[in-house]
Amino acid sequence: MGKLFGTDGVRGIANLELTADLAYYLGQAGAYVLTAETKHIPKIIVGMDTRISGDMLESALVAGICSVGAEAICVGIIPTPAIAYLTRLYNADAGIVISASHNPYEFNGIKFFDSKGYKLPDSMEDRIESIILDKSEELPQPIGHNVGVKSTNESALDDYIDFVKGTVDCDLKGLKVAIDCANGAAYKAAPIALFDLGAEVSVIHNEPDGVNINRGCGSTHLSLLQEFVRETGADIGLAFDGDADRVLAIDENGKVVDGDQIMTIIGIDLKKNSKLANDTIVATVMSNLGLDIMGKSEGINLVKTKVGDRYVLEEMLAHGYSLGGEQSGHIIFLEHNTTGDGLLTAIQLLKILKTSGKKMSELTSQMQVFPQVLKNAKVCNEKKYSYMEDEVIAKLCNDLESEFHGEGRVLIRPSGTEPLVRVMIEGKDQDYITSKAVELVKYIEERLG
Repeated sequence: MGKLFGTDGVRGIANLELTADLAYYLGQAGAYVLTAETKHIPKIIVGMDTRISGDMLESALVAGICSVGAEAICVGIIPTPAIAYLTRLYNADAGIVISASHNPYEFNGIKFFDSKGYKLPDSMEDRIESIILDKSEELPQPIGHNVGVKSTNESALDDYIDFVKGTVDCDLKGLKVAIDCANGAAYKAAPIALFDLGAEVSVIHNEPDGVNINRGCGSTHLSLLQEFVRETGADIGLAFDGDADRVLAIDENGKVVDGDQIMTIIGIDLKKNSKLANDTIVATVMSNLGLDIMGKSEGINLVKTKVGDRYVLEEMLAHGYSLGGEQSGHIIFLEHNTTGDGLLTAIQLLKILKTSGKKMSELTSQMQVFPQVLKNAKVCNEKKYSYMEDEVIAKLCNDLESEFHGEGRVLIRPSGTEPLVRVMIEGKDQDYITSKAVELVKYIEERLG
C-alpha cells in the first residue's frame, strides 16, 4: 500500500491531510496517467458526495485536470457507482469521485475509475503516486487554446436513475419502502428512483447540510431505520452509506438484513432464473458460515477472497462470475455495473420482494446467520504475520475447527495497519464461541506480544 493511496483511493481529513494542493496534484497526475494514450481532448467525469469540503476539493481537482489539457465534466452530488456508469455512458476517459464513503464528514477522499468504469489497479495508482511524490515524469503544460476546460452536465443524475430503473422489468407498486439516505449521495437518487417505480416511499436523513453525512444514520447506524420501519409499517427498510455504493436492509419486523443475506436472496433468485453465472457467488473470508451452508443446500458455489471489494471484483472478472460482495452490503452485479451499487442492489432486492409475494423475513430465512465473535489480539508488529507458524496457536485453531464438525469456524488474520491479529470465531452457541475467542486472543498475545 502506497503513501497516498489506501484500499479505496486517497483519503484523509479534508484541508489537513487531503489538502487542496494534494487534490490539484491528483487531478494533474491522474488525468495525465489515465488519458496518456488518447488521441483526442480527454474527458473526465467528476462527482462528489455531500461533504462540506467537496466544493473546495472539486475546485482544486478540476484545476489540476484542466492544467494538463483535459476537460472536467462536473456532475455534482451523485452516488459513486453513478460515476462508474456515466464514464461508460458518456464515453469519457476516466471518472473521479470526491467522497470518503462511510467516514465522518471531516474526512474526504478522491478515487478514480478508468474508461471502463473499473477502479484502478495498484500499478496505475503507484504511477500516479510516483509522479506526485517523486516527480518521476514530466507533465504537459499546455498553453493558449490547449488549456483544459470545465463543463457541467445537468442530466447526469437523471441518466443514472434511468439506468438503475431499467435493470428491472416490473414496477414496485404495492410495496411500502422506508429508506435512510445517510444525508449522503443517495438523498435525491434513491427516493426518486423508487417513487418512479411505483413504491410508497418514506424517507429519513435526506437533508444534507455538509456536516451531517453518516452522523448517527445510514448503513453504519441502523437503529433509527429499524424504528422507522416499525413506525411506518413498511415492508422493508433500506439504509445507504455516504456515497451509496452499498446498502443494508431491515425486514418488516425491524430485523437487520446484511450483505450475506442479500446475496443469498438475490443469488437464489438468479439461479432459479438461470442468470447466476457458473452458479457461483463470490464472497470474502469474513462472510458468515451460513452463506456456505446455504450454498450447499441450494447448489450454489461459494468462492472466497481476501477482505475488500477490489479482491471480490478481481475474482469475478478472472472467472466470469456475475454476483459478488461483502457482508457490509457492498454488492457487485457485473451484468449491470462495474462496482458496488447500493441503489441497484436495493432495486434488485425489491423486485424479488414484489414478484415472490413473500415477506422480507421469509426471504431472509433462506440463510441461517451463525453468531460471530471478533476480537483483537495486541501483538508485536514484526510477529503479526507469523501466527500460524506457532505450533500452539495452530493446534488450538485446528482442534477448535474439528470440534465444530462443519458448524463453526476459526479465522485469524493480521491487521493491515495496526499491530493486531484479528480473531473471528463462528458457531451456534454465542457464549461458547465468545469464551473461545477470549482464550485464543490470550494465547496469541502471550506468544506474539
